[in-house]
Amino acid sequence: MNGINGINDNYIDKLIQFCDNLSMNWKTYRKKLLKNPKFVEALKETELEYEIARTVIKARIDRGLSQQQLAEKLHTRQSVISRVERAQTTPSLSFLKRLADVLGGSLQVQLRI
Repeated sequence: MNGINGINDNYIDKLIQFCDNLSMNWKTYRKKLLKNPKFVEALKETELEYEIARTVIKARIDRGLSQQQLAEKLHTRQSVISRVERAQTTPSLSFLKRLADVLGGSLQVQLRI
């Protein structure tokens, strides 16, 4: 059936639903995601990488550095910084030590058994 200006009513309903989903805030969306066991498992499996990524991004931005500038200070490529910040890799301890030195921080590792 045609609705407004000849546009299919089904299409309009889907568009409204899509727009409603876009307006969903992160808290609401996160609650919805956390009800999915597969999402929760994936979150647990990548927690370390995301914690490292958040820490690196915050430290870099707080110091007013671009990814390229940080990469130069670490004698590496910008793409390495990008992968770390997107949690697409688990950096080595030696990389994290160099990162802490360059950013004026310290590295603390805790192993719980």
